[in-house]
Amino acid sequence: MTAPMTPVRSSPVAQALVARKAQWAPYRGMPCAVSVSAEDARHSAAVGVCDVSGLERCGLKGSGAAAWLEAQGVRVPAGANEWVALPGGGIVARLARTEFLIEDGPSGTEVRRVRPLIRAGIDGVTPVLRQDCALVLTGERVPELLVQTCNVDFSGVPADGPGLTLTQMVGVSVTVIRRELNGEPALRLWCDFTSGPYLWETLVGIAEELGGGAVGVAAAWPELHAATGT
Repeated sequence: MTAPMTPVRSSPVAQALVARKAQWAPYRGMPCAVSVSAEDARHSAAVGVCDVSGLERCGLKGSGAAAWLEAQGVRVPAGANEWVALPGGGIVARLARTEFLIEDGPSGTEVRRVRPLIRAGIDGVTPVLRQDCALVLTGERVPELLVQTCNVDFSGVPADGPGLTLTQMVGVSVTVIRRELNGEPALRLWCDFTSGPYLWETLVGIAEELGGGAVGVAAAWPELHAATGT
């Protein structure tokens, strides 16, 4: 499929990927770019920029948010600016002390279970709409991309360690964690929906200068590719 089907949800960088003639597959109500070009594998090994905005997520904040999540059986990070893994490749991220981002991985179901329960009127809990642009950066030259875009050195951060960083990348506020994908460290990024196209285009442009570029999930995150059924 060379163009996305009519979506229930839409990625903030969908039109940019359409312009690059990405190949698409449906994933939970959003078209997912499974490949961008025949060079995806090579680009991903150098420095690949992959859109994973189709992963489902939700948010909440407030003085009672941590206790409420625990009451729903959701594991909560112990400290501020930390994250923990969920079954199926998902995460729970603690942004400061009282705000949480929950995101399902390729085969996760926690967001679908918890999201309908988060509503106004729960004491100490406020729902937070999450329409993030979510990206993955892969490849051995990611540190060189970061030198040009961000003032944080992530090379010493353990992959799948608990650390979460709130910083800026090319002037865009981002949340960043370091994860292991395909047996190699990769960066997960989240930013505001409206800032997503600018961040994506800028990162892709720099990645292309470094021998990489935009890639689909088949190269960057095979588990997510498998979840599309293609």
